[in-house]
Amino acid sequence: MKMTDEPDTALLPSGFIDLLQHEAEAEAQGIESVMDVFAAHGYERVRPPLLEFETSLLHGAGQALEEQSFRLMDPESRRMMALRPDMTTQIARIAATRLAGTARPLRLSYAGACILVGTPGREGERQISQAGIELIGVDSVEADCEIVLIAAEALERLGIADYSFDLSCPALVQALVQLSGYTGTRRAALVHALDRKDMAAVAELGGPVAAVLTALVEACGPSDAALAILEKLELPPEIRVHAERLMAVVRAIHARAPGLRLTVDPAEFRGWQYHTGVCMTVFARSQREELGRGGRYQAQGEEPACGLTFRPEVLLRAARPITLRPRVYIAPESQDSEGAARLRREGYATVAGLDSVEDLAAEARRLNCPFVFVADELITL
Repeated sequence: MKMTDEPDTALLPSGFIDLLQHEAEAEAQGIESVMDVFAAHGYERVRPPLLEFETSLLHGAGQALEEQSFRLMDPESRRMMALRPDMTTQIARIAATRLAGTARPLRLSYAGACILVGTPGREGERQISQAGIELIGVDSVEADCEIVLIAAEALERLGIADYSFDLSCPALVQALVQLSGYTGTRRAALVHALDRKDMAAVAELGGPVAAVLTALVEACGPSDAALAILEKLELPPEIRVHAERLMAVVRAIHARAPGLRLTVDPAEFRGWQYHTGVCMTVFARSQREELGRGGRYQAQGEEPACGLTFRPEVLLRAARPITLRPRVYIAPESQDSEGAARLRREGYATVAGLDSVEDLAAEARRLNCPFVFVADELITL
């Protein structure tokens, strides 16, 4: 492109899109529905900035997000800044600084946009939305259970059917791989085999922990069968504690929500960058992508925390269609009438006619209005 050429103003960078009228409205309504469920359970909303100094954004657990962060220099302070690729570590920062003196457990919710560098094969996802909750200051089975049950209620509010929660404990697998004593290429090959759930390769490469690792792979599936296998595993006490916590969380969820579909994948550890305990991933049969994920981690100052983050754009593809306000064309002489105000209170969107036209019905159709309001009468087209 030459400097004298006119730019293509409709061209956007890869991974960034415009959300047009109905899509943007549907996303906003969906996010607010989810946030309303969070608020009803005592989670108070905070709004961290999109941009922070990289020394704070990528501090502690945030170091795991370094490769996904866009960076730029602040022209005022000359310090490097980063766009958030995830909001969880920002909530941890707020809890440890601005809300350090607030009573625990601290329940916070959030919603906003995040910017990712992108990963191979997923370059189309560089701007994403997040909506989530964090329960900070307590490390208990009940806290882990609360996160799952509130997330399930949010899915119900959106009318999402056939959803399930997949529970895992990455720390369990990581501890066993560490116990193998392998390093370098042998360790990488074992991790790759676990990632692919290749039982034959795990049995061949696992060495002293091969039997336990293959049992973990075999346990992947419905929670009842998984727990039966986990209970029989012989594990060192320092590793057994991870399995016990995973089983306790599953039992607690079943006790409070017997109909909730749970699966367990004790061999899963992919993508859990800063989590230290029980983790959960949300799926729906109608969607290939996960709807959300979360789990237990250490916030700043080693404060225990647990949370879950939804992906609203994926949620809404699985949700029942959002009902938009029906549009009513208002004749110019009726714009300021009590009838027009009443229609807005009743949930209609009133579109004011700015010029007199001969054919009100034709003008209404041109403006995508299935109704016309004239002379204090609502007319269906």
